[in-house]
Amino acid sequence: MATLEGFRVRNFGVLKDVTLGRLWDRRKEEALTPMTAIIGKNGVGKSTLFDAFGFLSDALNFNNVEEACNARGRGGFDRIRTQGTTDPIEFDVYYREHWNSRPITYQIAITTDKFGYPYVLRERFRQRRRGQTRGWPFSFLILNNGSGIAWKGEQVGIQFVEIEDLDDFDLFKALTEDEESGHTEEIEMDDLRRLSITTLGALKQHPRISAFRRFIEGWYLSYFTPDAARSLPMAGPQKQLNTQGDNLGNVVQYIKREHRERFETILRNIADKIPGINQIDTEDTNDGRLLLKFNDKGFQDPFYAQQMSDGTLKIFAYLLMLEDPNPPPFLCIEEPENALYHKLLEILATEFREHATRRKGGSQVFVTTHQPYLVDALDPKEVWILEKGEDGFSKIRRASEDPLVNNLVEEGLPLGGLWYSDYLDPR
Repeated sequence: MATLEGFRVRNFGVLKDVTLGRLWDRRKEEALTPMTAIIGKNGVGKSTLFDAFGFLSDALNFNNVEEACNARGRGGFDRIRTQGTTDPIEFDVYYREHWNSRPITYQIAITTDKFGYPYVLRERFRQRRRGQTRGWPFSFLILNNGSGIAWKGEQVGIQFVEIEDLDDFDLFKALTEDEESGHTEEIEMDDLRRLSITTLGALKQHPRISAFRRFIEGWYLSYFTPDAARSLPMAGPQKQLNTQGDNLGNVVQYIKREHRERFETILRNIADKIPGINQIDTEDTNDGRLLLKFNDKGFQDPFYAQQMSDGTLKIFAYLLMLEDPNPPPFLCIEEPENALYHKLLEILATEFREHATRRKGGSQVFVTTHQPYLVDALDPKEVWILEKGEDGFSKIRRASEDPLVNNLVEEGLPLGGLWYSDYLDPR
């Protein structure tokens, strides 16, 4: 399973410079855990951090950074760039394709041209060569203003220290004179608003870029709304839940058709975790629409999704995602506790962790939350505290960085209780 080990975002709203986990130049830091929760007060930037992942995913999936700037109510580049700066918005993604593979870093910088339109200023991939144990990782793709060099295959690149301070002309000269230049190709993007990985990631000559493209394309960010799940979609199986959740019944229909041997077990496992529900199924209407129905204990006739509570639909959607036979590599959910009974939160957190730590068939799970009951089920290494600095920008730290917190948790005190009692506040 591909795993995100670290993430850095700069100049994105209140996130002037925020890093989670390990990066190519911070390899001594602990990597992100399979389950990660971000906590903090209102207004510290949790939603902005969630949207940073969403923005990067949208920039790839929309094939256009300008569309990503305008999507989901972001309001354009100038609205999302940190106030008071003219520096580009930058992201660093540090990930492994498999647990024993060499980590890869993807870096991107986005700014505006002289007309104020956003475009991709820089893109770069880095990875250590096989057997390399010292020195900086090598770059196997470098683009500046849409022009640069990419190395084909798995084992080529040029060392970071050789090119960091070169201008574009000298950069090309150094790259083409490299001893492995026979494996290179010059890249010239015809649309600077597009990420290069949308094109190169579709070519088998660039397997590392292709793998990274699949990783980002596979990210699932939940913008689930119960009202959307109450809609009546046209019947027809769909493989995965969409971001709003309005195809909930279609996904149930897909599992029923494609994984018939597991279907009853999946729905029974979910029903066992939702109070009062003993059976879940779908029904096709005469006009070709799809109904999702729930059998409530004590009632002979089923209730349909349109009659179910927000909390029931929400926890059903989350548990269905966790039962996906082909889960996304990265699952990101903002405030999953909304509309849920508080005693369900520890169950949900436990389900998230069990899913995230599976050896096969799991997803890395990232959530933001305000709810101590959910945090009670977590370990200090899994919890990051986001807060505002004196300059008004966000800063972040891991709960496990505080020895007192670690000691109290080892003594049996729940982490959410410590948070509620202000033990996680800065001292």
